[in-house]
Amino acid sequence: MPQFFSLPTALKSRCVLVCSIAAAWGFQASGQTAPTVDSVTTTDPKTIPKELAPKTTNNQKPKAPDAREGGQLQRVEVTGNASDVEQRRSSTASKIIIGREEIERFGDSSVSEVLKRLPGVTVGGRPGRGGDVRMRGMGGGYTQILVNGERMPPGFSLDELPPEQIERIEVMRAPTAEYGTRAVAGTINIVLKEALKRKANEIRVALGSEQGRTSPSASWTRNDKVGDQVAYTVTLSANHNHSVDDYDTRTHWSDLASGASLLDQHETGFTDYLRDGIHLNARVQWTLGEGESLVLMPFLVLSKGKSHTEHQLEQSTGGILPAPYATYVSDGDNQFDMLRTNMQWQRRLGDATRLDLRGGLGQSHYQSHSVRQEFDASSLPSRAVDDQISTLGNSWSLTGKLAYQWGDDHSLVGGMELDHNEQRQSRATLQDGLPILTEFGDDLNASTQRMAAYAQDEWNISKQFSAYAGVRWEGIETRSDSSNYQVSNQSGVLTPLLHATWKPDEKSRNQWRGSLTRSYKSASLSDLIARPSLSQRFPAGANEVGSPDRAGNPNLRPELATGVELAYEHYLANGGLMSVNFFYRRISDLMRNVVALEDVSWASQQRWVSRPQNVGLATTQGIEVEAKFRLDELVNDALPISLHSNLSFFDSSVDQVPGPNNRLEGQPGGTANVGADYKLRSLPLSLGFSVNYTPGYETRLSDIQIVSVGAKVVTDAFVLWTLNPGTQLRLSASNMLPRDYVNTSSMLNGSQRQDNDSANVTHLNWGVRLEMKL
Repeated sequence: MPQFFSLPTALKSRCVLVCSIAAAWGFQASGQTAPTVDSVTTTDPKTIPKELAPKTTNNQKPKAPDAREGGQLQRVEVTGNASDVEQRRSSTASKIIIGREEIERFGDSSVSEVLKRLPGVTVGGRPGRGGDVRMRGMGGGYTQILVNGERMPPGFSLDELPPEQIERIEVMRAPTAEYGTRAVAGTINIVLKEALKRKANEIRVALGSEQGRTSPSASWTRNDKVGDQVAYTVTLSANHNHSVDDYDTRTHWSDLASGASLLDQHETGFTDYLRDGIHLNARVQWTLGEGESLVLMPFLVLSKGKSHTEHQLEQSTGGILPAPYATYVSDGDNQFDMLRTNMQWQRRLGDATRLDLRGGLGQSHYQSHSVRQEFDASSLPSRAVDDQISTLGNSWSLTGKLAYQWGDDHSLVGGMELDHNEQRQSRATLQDGLPILTEFGDDLNASTQRMAAYAQDEWNISKQFSAYAGVRWEGIETRSDSSNYQVSNQSGVLTPLLHATWKPDEKSRNQWRGSLTRSYKSASLSDLIARPSLSQRFPAGANEVGSPDRAGNPNLRPELATGVELAYEHYLANGGLMSVNFFYRRISDLMRNVVALEDVSWASQQRWVSRPQNVGLATTQGIEVEAKFRLDELVNDALPISLHSNLSFFDSSVDQVPGPNNRLEGQPGGTANVGADYKLRSLPLSLGFSVNYTPGYETRLSDIQIVSVGAKVVTDAFVLWTLNPGTQLRLSASNMLPRDYVNTSSMLNGSQRQDNDSANVTHLNWGVRLEMKL
């Protein structure tokens, strides 16, 4: 692992160096004050912005530019990203806006693949497969993920959502009172297609291929109006995914004193996945009168999958433990259904006052069934496990917001939120035909209720200085009324927030941002009341430290984080930008899974159990650098190639864990992205590439547990052929240079060291998509 990814001193020095360079660059270029407008290519004088029109005297009429000058056809080209960039620039609290063009550019099949290119964002799991999204490298609930401003129910995966249904993505690096403060690392808000912005009737048909296995998908979007009062948009998507994951894991135990090998196992295998999904998103907006509207937003997800797994285990002779099996075969199927309907009523109560009321109802159902059959070296059945789970979730939410515009300077907002989630789970686990863990019962009923109140004031103090002050209180209560496993957990958090933006010169394109915030991370339902699950390798008797059981902890407290953000931004004349952002978080009551030897009720012997605990204090900090611009903005006579790049460095430490590498779990030393795209002038073709790099890293989780993750390099490319103004053909390639994804987990048990090394193969994924506007 490169040294500069792990040294706090180096991190701080780089922060100062990059900030200085960026500031110098910004002040040098601040004299460029050309207007920024939406992208247009035109020779029609009616469409040329006023600022770029030929100057006239009082006695002259504007003169249209000649189509030809000196015998040559003149090309007038005005470019930029006014909507997204200007929203980012004018927001007091830091906000990055990702619009449709950027979402669609590489033809990504999942939302996480889109997000991985953003500054400071990493994605867990093997390359090209999507996975959990993390801001600042912080996983496990530190990043708040919202869809239309709301949290989704348990069981919902962001990768279930097709990119075609997304209108834009909002990334907030620091928490705000309105969006919530369960955002230690930041917030990502996925905004689905909105009601009529323009009439549209679009169809997209795509086909992906990996190792010869095809994954087709299709979507239809319709935007229209009914009369003058009703506007609507409907997006319907269907997809079929077929993929295979290969596994190669080696387990080695050694004696630390003598160096002798105690156990050597090599396990190989594969899992074949099939998944089908249907997604429906609609938005219907009624204009009830002047300043009054009603919006209905149904959201439907239907997903069904199956898997087949085969593994072989080879063990060298002379091991201190017998092999748990020689081979095993597992077949599973699962289904997830979710229907949620939100309603929003807005009314202007006066020239300066607006009332916003929202309500939502939702239900989700997840069920799975898996059968695992193990065989010994003689190919005789040795153990069978049959596991069935059915989880029904019901939820409702109510929110009210009152906004008041006090003169031209103050925007005051206050609101209250109340939501309730209920989960009813039934589970039956049979081992060799007999039920296990019967003392916990087969049913688990749990509920979580949350109440919040907030107030905020956004104040334009002057043309150069604006500030945002807010405060939010949030309380969460989790209960389980199961007769064999009762839990009650309550927490309440008060979080003050302060953001500010300062422009050294009101006409300058440079500005500074600063934030001082409090945020928190609450324990998940599964962490609080999880029913114990047994180690697959050692389901009975004594298990080993490297194969622990898992259980919850009803006494967890929320983590609290005090945060500081400092950013410098320079906006270029034609929509480009350069920015440097520094962040710092001090976290108390850090939650971490701790493996310990326990007396348990489900076995007569002590067993190793992994259980979440509040372990103490932690600190994380980092710097995020971003640059996106067109090459001809900086180099005269250069090709109009759009360049986009970002570089982030992260560092962290947990006070109660001995070093070195006592980092936050799952946080790499940084991430980097570089890419470019270019629209040919001679042909109706656009092409581009992107490289995403996350370095390998090692983390000490406790005094007995160390994990390391290998480097990830993902190279993507696309070619877009515009057949006519309404039809485009997009060819994409993801993970073009596949490499094995390597991970290691090490456990210390007295004088023994146990290492588990895995090398998972990844593959190139091709895609072709036809986009038609009817």
